[in-house]
Amino acid sequence: MTKIIGAVAMVCGSAFSAKAQVYKAEEPLAHTYSIVARDAKTGEMAVGVQSHWFSVGTAVPWAEAGVGVVATQSFTNKSFGPRGLELLKQGKTPEQVLAILLADDEGREVRQVAILDVQGRVATHTGKQCIRYAGHITGKDFSVQANMMLSDKVWPAMAKAFETSAAKPLAERVLLAMQAAEREGGDIRGRQSAALVVVNGKASGQPWNDKTIDLRVDDHEKPLDELARLLKVYRAYEHMNNGDLAVEKGQMDKAMQEYGKAETMFPNNLEMKYWHAITLANNGEVHGAVKLLREVYKKDKNWKELTTRLPEVGLLNLTSQDLQKVLDVK
Repeated sequence: MTKIIGAVAMVCGSAFSAKAQVYKAEEPLAHTYSIVARDAKTGEMAVGVQSHWFSVGTAVPWAEAGVGVVATQSFTNKSFGPRGLELLKQGKTPEQVLAILLADDEGREVRQVAILDVQGRVATHTGKQCIRYAGHITGKDFSVQANMMLSDKVWPAMAKAFETSAAKPLAERVLLAMQAAEREGGDIRGRQSAALVVVNGKASGQPWNDKTIDLRVDDHEKPLDELARLLKVYRAYEHMNNGDLAVEKGQMDKAMQEYGKAETMFPNNLEMKYWHAITLANNGEVHGAVKLLREVYKKDKNWKELTTRLPEVGLLNLTSQDLQKVLDVK
């Protein structure tokens, strides 16, 4: 790895030929395309990234609710992420933050970085020695940036995809932008990993709840396809969670609608069907529960064993007669 970085540093231009030490093993070669973006309606902020590099999600995207998001790439200076967020937290604008980060960075001309704050203000830098094709476009509430691309059409396509999908949720818009990049050829080396992070616009005081989406594909032949699948799974489980919340509030019609939406998205997911059935049983709809459990038990008998364990912890509250009905399903 060190030899590779050293070799690449040597061809990055005479301005840096004497300073190969700025390209270190801890600065991964995350040549890539990415997007930082904000939803003006919800305040959510996001970073999406894809690269022909292993586990790009550990290096490029940085985000904090109520503060902002950062994408740091090319010859990645990972410190730009936490340092950038801390400077935003101190009240500095993205432009000020960017200037501070680059001021003492000997490798600034091989860096690419984008910073977006809670107001939707953006600052982006593409170093003169980033490998072509490289560039960026900033717009209202977003920035797209790319380097080592097959063509110079990649980031304009990303910008267009984001700007023309305003009616969709932020995560889906970010994914659409990355898919547009792929259609224009994307990374000249191909593809390997991808990541998508979304945080709330306002900090809740409970940071463990403020990152609403955190999806990573570390190594895959088609990382964006896998990322899209994971996002769909996330949305399905959102419906499941909404169903559980509706049950807690006694809104059974709404609960059934939410569970139904989840199962429609993933009809082969046994766990969704199972907990739907348990909820029905707990609310006196044993006949409906039995119908769902028949399909679940048939495909995996371990779910029936799990059912026997639920009453002892209060998760299945049935009369002995009804309990037997849900266990005797054939």
